[in-house]
Amino acid sequence: MIRKGTYDDINSIIKITNACAAHMVAKNIFQWNEFYPNKAAFKKDIEKEECYVLDIEDKIIGCITVSTFMDPEYNPVSWLTPNKNNLYIHRLAIHPNYQRKGFAKQLMSFAEAYAKENSFKSVRLYTFSQNKRNQKFYKLRGYNKLGEIYFPKQSKHSFYCYELIL
Repeated sequence: MIRKGTYDDINSIIKITNACAAHMVAKNIFQWNEFYPNKAAFKKDIEKEECYVLDIEDKIIGCITVSTFMDPEYNPVSWLTPNKNNLYIHRLAIHPNYQRKGFAKQLMSFAEAYAKENSFKSVRLYTFSQNKRNQKFYKLRGYNKLGEIYFPKQSKHSFYCYELIL
């Protein structure tokens, strides 16, 4: 079941993102670190009612943030649609023990359906340039790779921006 995240879920969410970070590091993908993602980001997501969790048999195994806020880092990107009425995806994570079972697809399908039901023009996101698996995942879902942005506290490598026109 996908439901809105609550403050009671934060520790479970952090355990998931920490496990994902360790899993990626083991594969030489240095996408997440001690600065990101963090509890403050998830608290803010929950306050804004933008955090969703995937709960399987009373166990949280994944999360996604579905936001209407366009981060300033996105400004230089040449998007396919105007910068209004877009949905932004952040912090998609599935615990490594549950990966490759279609759960990330479930969360993305949920977010895309939410965007369509609420008449958004597109769904936008970014993924780490060194994470080839994520790039393939979004390409197969029909997302267009557009530009690059940087988050120096996270990595010296860039992040690729993607957009799906609805």
